[in-house]
Amino acid sequence: MSLSDGDIAFAVDLFNDLGALTTRKMFGGMCLYHDGTVFALQSSDGCLYLKTKNPVALFDAQTDQFHNMPYYAIPEDILDDPDTACALARRALIAL
Repeated sequence: MSLSDGDIAFAVDLFNDLGALTTRKMFGGMCLYHDGTVFALQSSDGCLYLKTKNPVALFDAQTDQFHNMPYYAIPEDILDDPDTACALARRALIAL
């Protein structure tokens, strides 16, 4: 299964306030980049993950990890809140 154009558009729109974003499809999902730095990925099932070494500090709770990689699922309630999603993405980018 691979991402639909709608899934990709949703992710780009969610993080739109970060500024210039680029995407790259891979393995049925995609990576999201800000100024050339990958900060998030979207799996083939549409789940969004932020890159972080400390998910509890970023999300104030434990969340699902994408395989053994440093990407953690964005909680469902944040997917409806672009301001919070962008704030978390900025914190994740600073920590990279």
